[in-house]
Parts: sequence; structure tokens; C-alpha cells
Amino acid sequence: MSVAVVLFTSDLRVHDQPVLRAGLRAADEVVPLFVLDPGVRKAGFDAPNRSAFLADCLAGLDGALRERGGRLVVRAGDVVEQVCRVVTESGAREVHVAAGVSGYALRREEALRTALEPLRCALLVHDAVITALPPGQVTPAGRDHFAVFTPYFRKWEAAGTRETLAAPRTVRVPEIAGRPLPPRDAVTGVSPGLVLGGERQGRALLRGWLADAVTAYEERHDDLPGDATSRLSPYLHFGCLSAAELVHRARSKGGPGADAFVRQLAWRDFHHQVLAARPAASWADYRTRGDHWRADKDEISAWQEGRTGYPVVDAAMRQLLHEGWMHNRGRLLVASFLTKTLYVDWRIGARHFLGLLVDGDLANNQLNWQWAAGTGTDTRPNRILNPLTQAKRFDPRGDYVRRWVPELAELAGAAVHQPWKLPAPDRARLGYPEPIVDLADGRSRFEQARGLG
Repeated sequence: MSVAVVLFTSDLRVHDQPVLRAGLRAADEVVPLFVLDPGVRKAGFDAPNRSAFLADCLAGLDGALRERGGRLVVRAGDVVEQVCRVVTESGAREVHVAAGVSGYALRREEALRTALEPLRCALLVHDAVITALPPGQVTPAGRDHFAVFTPYFRKWEAAGTRETLAAPRTVRVPEIAGRPLPPRDAVTGVSPGLVLGGERQGRALLRGWLADAVTAYEERHDDLPGDATSRLSPYLHFGCLSAAELVHRARSKGGPGADAFVRQLAWRDFHHQVLAARPAASWADYRTRGDHWRADKDEISAWQEGRTGYPVVDAAMRQLLHEGWMHNRGRLLVASFLTKTLYVDWRIGARHFLGLLVDGDLANNQLNWQWAAGTGTDTRPNRILNPLTQAKRFDPRGDYVRRWVPELAELAGAAVHQPWKLPAPDRARLGYPEPIVDLADGRSRFEQARGLG
């Protein structure tokens, strides 16, 4: 019996799973393998929320494989060492894995290829598993990646998306030892409102989204209190859902809302192709602006804890603490506030987000932070999102603020966004902090620092 190893990474699903399908085509039996890698912990990528969500995903993947006669084999330790052990124990002649774009994923791939060669085992790396379109498939003339989204999107649409694959009916796994699945309840420090992970949960959420909410997505995706985004990002990050499948299913739905949703999937691919071409952009400025960032510890702590005195900023930061997730409009707003109004290094914000976000994807998190800071791909690098203007536009009645900032629950109308205008006795009774910075002063400081004044 021939054997292939299918190494799962950020593709924890059986539907539209090119890596698993390739392994099944290549051999009579496959070893569906996931390695609990201490290197992920050393790199700071194993935040509690993602660890708990991962436990759900692995349990779901194991269940889906068992429904098809197989099971998930879990090992712990160095990925390269564990894969080589499984290859030796099973006699596998191929290892299949999805292509990644982070420096960590690229180093892992190279180390695997080198280590497998003496074992006479081939490493096969599959594109368009984590993204809808492989990074580097479309490029501008004379360059290795697109630095501006709009021309990228035109080529991305013209290139088309690969056809999706049905889930396999049968998965045959040889006798090989594994270890118990990691339990979710063993993870400490998890946000109390964290959702359940796994392919089954992701597909159920997708069905509901496509059945109803996607039709209004173009009009309502910035609606803070309406919470009208898909909330599919954690399932995409862990690969419980296929980006290619989402593109096809949204397009089959049709309409402006579905088109707008597909555009967001293209943004995700855009960031992956930038990071694939410029791995250093995960922590270095993509376009340096000569910034000399401030590092006021009290202001940073106030921002992290949702105590800035600007209600819509604090609401978004408290949502992050409670759910391990934040509305996309909130992400843009709080990132602009930290980097432009407080003039704090974007890396501090990106690190805080990675410590909490269940969908903390390196490409999207880091490059969106760079976009907000004006050191990334934004064609207007000095734009500043005013939290008062944003609040009045995207939370006009203050419902989002009242949901997440209970100190202000009794306020109505404009007062909920500007509590500092209340009489002093009322402010003291609310127990809500005064603004930590004047918006005009923050703007002036930023513009002077960027040489705009």
C-alpha cells in the first residue's frame, strides 16, 4: 500500500481541500497530520484565543475525517522532525502541504524539503489553498507584486478563481500513533465572548450569511451597531473555509452586496501577495516615512484597555477584549487613532491585535496596520480618521458605544459620543475618563512629524 502524508497547517477542512485531494490521488492511504509546533509559540502566534479556536478546528477536522473512515494524527514538537518521523514510520513517499507566505512558513517549507530528500520523500507544495488566487499569479509589468489594490483587483478578477473540489467520500489512514487532541478548556486567558471554531461552524455561518445578510453588505458593512459583516474571517484564517469556494458561492448569489464581499476577499489576497514578495513587511515599514514615534506608556495602556475618553474608540477596543474580534470599521478607526492621533508606532498596535484577535493573520493584520499608519500601500498615507466624525457616520445613535461602554448607557444622542461636554458633576457620576488627547493637537503633532505643517 502506498502512503502519502498530508500536513495540515492553515487549511483545517475537508471541503475544497486541494492538499488532501492531492494526497488521496497519489497514494492508497494518507496520514492526515497536524503538528503542535512550539515554534509557533516562540514566534508569538499562539495567543489564547487562537489556541482555543484551533482546538475546536482540530476536533472538527478529526470528526470530519472519521466520518469518512479516517482520523487526524496529531503530533507535538518540531514540525520537520515530526514529519520525518511520520514518513519513516509510514513509508510515505510524498508529503503534501499548502503554500504559505510568511517568513516562518517559507523557512518551514525549505527545511522540510531538505530533510525529506535523504528519506527519498518528495515535498509537494500546493498553491491557492489558503488564498483564492496564489500570490504572484498576477503581477504588474516589470515588478514582482502589486503595491496598489485597484489595478491588482482588475487583474485578479480577470484571472479567475480555480474550480472547487468536493469533500472526499473516503479517507484511508494507516495504523500510526498520534496523541490526544488538545482540549479547548485547557487554554487560559480566552476572551469570554470567543466563538466556537471548526469547519462545521464556519459552513453553517456561511450558509446563513449567503442566504440573507450578504445582499445588504455593500450598504451596511460599515454599520457598527448593525454588525452586518460576515464574521467569517476566523474561519478563513484557520482554513475551515476555502477562499476560492467563498468567491464562487458569493458570485453565484450575485448582486452589489456579493460583489462587495468578493472585493474584500480580493483585499485579503492582495495583502498575501504583498507579504509573499516582501516578507520583511511583517515588522518593517513597507514605505518608510522617517517617523520618530512616541511611546507614552499611559496613553498606550489607555488605548489597549478602552479608556481613551473617545467612546467609539473605547467601544471597539472593549469589543476586542471581550470577543477576540473587532468590527472592520472599528479596526480602521482605532488603528488611525493610535498611529495618527497618538502618533504611536503601528507595531505596538499590531502586536496587541495579534495577542487577541482570533483571526490574527500575519499578512492582513500587519499590512492593514501599515495601511492605517501610512507606511504601507495606502495611496493617501497621511489621512486621519476623526473618531467623532466616524462615530456620527457609522454609529449615529450611539448604540454600538452603549453596548460596549456601559458607563455611557444612559446617554442619548450626541452626548454619548462627546461625554466631556456634560457638566462636571454628570461626568464624575458616569466614571468615564476624560479624553487623553485633544484631536486638533494630535493632528497638528502628526502633521508636523510627517513634515506636512
